[in-house]
Amino acid sequence: MVRKPPMPDLNTPEPPADLSDPLARQFPELEPLRRAAGETPAYLVGGAVRDLLLGRGRSDVDVVVEGDAAAIARALGGEVVEHERFSTAKARAGELEIDIAGAREETYPAPGALPVVRAAGLGPDLARRDFTVNAMAIPLRGRAELIDPHGGRADLGAGLLRVLHERSFEDDPTRALRAARYAARFGFALEPRTEELLRAADLGTVSADRRAAELRRIAAEPNAAEGFRLLGEWGLLELRPGGPGLAARVAELLASAPWSEIAEREQALPAAALGPEGGEVELAAAAPPSPSAGVELARGRSPVELVLARALGGDWLDDYVREWRSVLLEIDGRDLIAAGVPEGPEVGRGLAEALRLKLDGEVSGREQELAAALAAVRGGGQGSA
Repeated sequence: MVRKPPMPDLNTPEPPADLSDPLARQFPELEPLRRAAGETPAYLVGGAVRDLLLGRGRSDVDVVVEGDAAAIARALGGEVVEHERFSTAKARAGELEIDIAGAREETYPAPGALPVVRAAGLGPDLARRDFTVNAMAIPLRGRAELIDPHGGRADLGAGLLRVLHERSFEDDPTRALRAARYAARFGFALEPRTEELLRAADLGTVSADRRAAELRRIAAEPNAAEGFRLLGEWGLLELRPGGPGLAARVAELLASAPWSEIAEREQALPAAALGPEGGEVELAAAAPPSPSAGVELARGRSPVELVLARALGGDWLDDYVREWRSVLLEIDGRDLIAAGVPEGPEVGRGLAEALRLKLDGEVSGREQELAAALAAVRGGGQGSA
């Protein structure tokens, strides 16, 4: 069952005029960055500001500077990863990873294309963002007043996602996928005109790699199944029948052992929601008569296929994952060769038969395994204990 997110608190209190104290409590590591920036204007922006106002925990930290982002990142010391094309750098301040970007404006040469970037001030930088709730900033020097030119604070209180301009989804259709992620996380609704624009978004103009990256981010959300449900409801993606519910069951499986060790959530949940991974339906419907038959069915299947089949009702896969796949012989090919079996396919056939019998509880211990393997080889058929 898909869990609907709680409705947002529409009575979120107005933030204080000076956010210095809550900012210092939430992100004490920003003090070294202030020193590194010196007189260069620097601002906390985006999701960190949004979550600070919502009273949520720490989130990704994005800082915009009206200057050289890479130079400020290097002044922090430690390892720095620079991306010159977008005037960004990733650095660390204590345990906090910070993305530092030069303030910029963007133009899109074609729908879905990567933007062309030009240096600008904070105003154009905020105006290029996806939603009003992510287009707020707090200066890191002087009085920490909320900078909110697009009404993000009001939309945050109303629980609304609103784009900043009419071409937003045309310029970058992945914003429509991000809308599902935020709506699932916060319980936000789409502002009516935003919903109209979103439903007209064309994800086909975006590369498969970028689409897949956004779907993995949705899958990482605690309420990922709701995010996929919204994508189907908005007509952006075609889901498999019952896909959101299957994604929810997969998420439950992956939350605990043994399945948490089998498949990656970011791979399994999109496959559950969007479409067949392979033969998971057939695998789920199987009723292997013995452990060896189960191993034969499951061997070679991908981790995602296994977890989907289990979520579809293949309870026998619990035994495969917990026990059967780990069963090993105490003998190996060298033992058969030492007993007179020539090197070649007969060695493999003997070992396979011994393993089958061990899985099914018909042999136990090294001597019985070797006897079963030799009987299979010398008898030209299945061995017996």
